[in-house]
Amino acid sequence: MEQIPTTGGAETRIETMSDEQGLRIDVLLAKRFPELSRSHLQKLIADDLVTVNGKLIKANYKVQAEDSIRIIFPEAKPVEIAAEAIPLDILYEDADIIVINKPRGMVVHPAAGNYAGTLVNALLEHCQDLSGINGEIRPGIVHRLDKDTSGVMVAAKNDRAHIALAEQIKNRTASRKYVAIVHGTIAEEQGIINAPIGRHPSDRKKMAVTFSNSKEAITRFRVIERFINYTLVECKLQTGRTHQIRVHMQYISHPVVGDPKYGPEKKRFAISGQALHSAELSLKHPISGEELLFTAPVPPDMADILTKLKALKREEQ
Repeated sequence: MEQIPTTGGAETRIETMSDEQGLRIDVLLAKRFPELSRSHLQKLIADDLVTVNGKLIKANYKVQAEDSIRIIFPEAKPVEIAAEAIPLDILYEDADIIVINKPRGMVVHPAAGNYAGTLVNALLEHCQDLSGINGEIRPGIVHRLDKDTSGVMVAAKNDRAHIALAEQIKNRTASRKYVAIVHGTIAEEQGIINAPIGRHPSDRKKMAVTFSNSKEAITRFRVIERFINYTLVECKLQTGRTHQIRVHMQYISHPVVGDPKYGPEKKRFAISGQALHSAELSLKHPISGEELLFTAPVPPDMADILTKLKALKREEQ
């Protein structure tokens, strides 16, 4: 007899829709839980933590309309990632979530060859508990920022909060606004960049606008201020692809200042990484439902660039 899991960590149930019929179960779950890697979801299936209509299945199972899927996210195991006493700029904290202003240069979670000095290392030292849904290496991490992107991000302290926050990000009810200094003068007051993003065809370490093996990517932008040969823009993500703003701004010929991957090689300003900052995050508290808004000012290196650009603009006037 098949052993159906009955205990463990957080549990969630979903129903499939008619337009999802025929999808592999691992593909469907990756679509429904974009914050989780497909390999992580496949491991949940292999560990018998996913059932369809009360039965165990394999990762290649093709879903049917109105299938009832049950997923158990196991409790977090003790991790070998070391807790580190790294100072955090905490914007808000309670029993369920912690919101921080991540500095430029900090990696969000450990990865091969980089297991120290990350936000996760700092959170493990600061918090008593973190959600375990995203696995042992990424406890508490619901969404991420690139290493050299600064600003507001939220982490979950328990699985219930993690699931609710991930649903808000997936359904775009959580809103993220970024500010960026980009090359060139953008003529339009605002615009929408709707261009799919996937792996770069020749450089696998980069992303690119491509129509092959890509996913929908939409960025809305508006001009905050124009300078001589530069523009300060606000960008709002409608989707959340890797390097999305950086790739989209390069695609419209306005790469982010200082971007080591997508910007020009010649650097005019002293900034380590791209001049991109997560300035605002709005969401509903995952437990109470209270509407919350968090903001963070641009870091000193971006502020210094803006000061110089404003001075050059005044001189021209």
